[in-house]
Amino acid sequence: MHETRNNKLPGTFPLVRLILVVLLGTAALVACQPRSAPPPTSALPETYFPIAIGSSTLQLQLALTPAEHQKGLMFRESLPPDHGMLFLFPQPKQQSFWMKNTMLPLDIGYLDASGRLLEIHQLFPYDESGVTSRSSQILIAIETNRDWYARNGVATGARLDLSALKAAIRQRGHATANYALEE
Repeated sequence: MHETRNNKLPGTFPLVRLILVVLLGTAALVACQPRSAPPPTSALPETYFPIAIGSSTLQLQLALTPAEHQKGLMFRESLPPDHGMLFLFPQPKQQSFWMKNTMLPLDIGYLDASGRLLEIHQLFPYDESGVTSRSSQILIAIETNRDWYARNGVATGARLDLSALKAAIRQRGHATANYALEE
């Protein structure tokens, strides 16, 4: 004859049920917690952003800090077509750029706080004499390969897409309020 034995300890079934209820309840509470958005990741200074000026679009790196302004396009051996660097300053003023340690022939466009292109000048490799803007209302400067403005039909009066610029500034982890950009 086979004898059936109950190897369970007295009271273990209710204890197991209680543990399961607690575990399932905890899992449900965790699953229902609001999820916080992951912290925003800032784009690197080397990141290019597509920003239109007039009817053309440039892929632009943003120089937002004094250190980035100072380095600019120094030591680069080439710049891809339709690429450049946008320099943004906290307040409008007369600006001057030089070509220290810069071997590329470039053009520079000077823009005001509304994103209107006011001036275009040529920059010559290694020229440290500087090219000063005529206007004292310069908030933005854009360096591109030589003759980019002419080849793309972008002349004085053209407008920069400030919405795209502001989005790029935020992606870089900077506040647009730090710059005197017009709305």
